[in-house]
Amino acid sequence: MQGIAPVPGYVVMQPTTLCNLDCTYCYLPFRSRNDRMSPDVAAAVAESVNPWAAASGGRFSVVWHAGEPMAAGRAGLAELMAPFAGVEHHVQTNATLIDDAWCTFFAEHGVRVSVSVDGPAERNGQRINKSGSPVYRQIMHGIEALHRHGVPFSALCVVSDPRPGLAAELYGYFLDLGCEVLGINIEEQEGVNARANAFADDAVRAFWAELVAAWRVDPRIHVREIEWTLRYAEAVLTDRADGLLPATLDPIPTIAADGRVFLLSPELAGFSDPHYGDFSSGSVLTTPLASILDRAANSAPWIGEYLDGVESCRRTCPYFGFCGGAHAANRYFEHGRFDGTETNHCRNSKIRLLEGVLDHAGAR
Repeated sequence: MQGIAPVPGYVVMQPTTLCNLDCTYCYLPFRSRNDRMSPDVAAAVAESVNPWAAASGGRFSVVWHAGEPMAAGRAGLAELMAPFAGVEHHVQTNATLIDDAWCTFFAEHGVRVSVSVDGPAERNGQRINKSGSPVYRQIMHGIEALHRHGVPFSALCVVSDPRPGLAAELYGYFLDLGCEVLGINIEEQEGVNARANAFADDAVRAFWAELVAAWRVDPRIHVREIEWTLRYAEAVLTDRADGLLPATLDPIPTIAADGRVFLLSPELAGFSDPHYGDFSSGSVLTTPLASILDRAANSAPWIGEYLDGVESCRRTCPYFGFCGGAHAANRYFEHGRFDGTETNHCRNSKIRLLEGVLDHAGAR
């Protein structure tokens, strides 16, 4: 895995900076502002995306994300989606705005829904509104609407205190919730969330081992982290591990509301640095997205440094074949630069994950 692919696997669209919540671990810097994406930005992105989607056989994803994309309104979001053809639309939402009309919208536009929820009510204390009040009841109202209309959904759970006993509780909760796919994010130090995430290695490793054990008892949910780890383990056992990672890095282009393009880490959007600038690689209002990606490696001063860091990971880390190198935003927000190697995110969500799965396998 070297260099940056000229064609991404998906694009991330930020239809508005606004979020109606104020979660304590959120990384977004401008979630109280209401900067809206214009139809011109969406149309410019679609000019590059539609040919990619046609070449992919309709498996190309457009992900609407950050702040709360539903804050753009149904009419606004529909107008932004209109230029895209042959794509899968996804929305990452806090679910508090979902009602019957939104469920009809999802069905009419073929939108795949992922809900951010951290488990039962007592685990959602950090998901609060602007006045500091918990919003779990509103989240559940949204999820109930999805069930009422037969709209399938995924769930994304942030874990701020990984420890033994929690994983089994969470897995049981999400089984009852009725989601089809579950992703677990150990809280990350990034963006405006400066809280340290140096959790105890043994506790994190035990958390992942316990999650695997709970999943194996009733594997009705596709758990993102477990399935990726098992694919890697199978590839190692069948001597196919060298072909598991893609040949080149997915650029993961994130298009901000104003049309600027941020590569490799959506979490960098909205930030600037005296040395690196604003991290953007251009604007779709002046340069086609495909052209920006053609020159991706040289499109921003920090990207070359990041690619050097990936090579350092390759040389020094025995887990490189599993994770492909530390993520750009985690390097920057933990180390202040991009050519460092191991991060707390690596330890929590890559290294201890793999070790936890192997611990479970070894105990059987």
